[in-house]
Amino acid sequence: MKRGEKAILALIGVFLVAGVIRSMLHVEGKHDRDIPFYTTATHDLSVNGMAIYNKNGCSVCHSLWTMKDILESVPAPMLDGIGSLRSEAWLYAYLSSPDPQSILPTRLKKKWSMPSYASMPDGDRHLLAQYLASLKVKDWYLEQTKKSEYEKLTGKDYPK
Repeated sequence: MKRGEKAILALIGVFLVAGVIRSMLHVEGKHDRDIPFYTTATHDLSVNGMAIYNKNGCSVCHSLWTMKDILESVPAPMLDGIGSLRSEAWLYAYLSSPDPQSILPTRLKKKWSMPSYASMPDGDRHLLAQYLASLKVKDWYLEQTKKSEYEKLTGKDYPK
């Protein structure tokens, strides 16, 4: 190996080591690597709530337990953190409404509009509302969640 090649390799090594040290010491913006979503649900509520979520095909329109990905597009708002945005009572009323769009208007095409779950057994609606209300988002991510839901539902920029 020639002397110039050794110098270049040594320089690359120095930059790599400096980059590793910098990333290990970099504290500012640490929360960017944290998972912002969490649940307050018990194990049983999580299992039963997810069973209802899956049985009713909610994942066709909504994502759950995901970081927002610009390449992944779901037609309806993500449900991560919905419990930080809506109360259990609000969610139950929404799921029980014969016309959910009368409670929360949407710009989505008719085939993607929230269906009514008024015919779902009352116990299942209560359980699903309780489960959805347990899906929380950390405070530092809440403003992003509000902005995302508002823009997806209205098609307008989030008011500042």
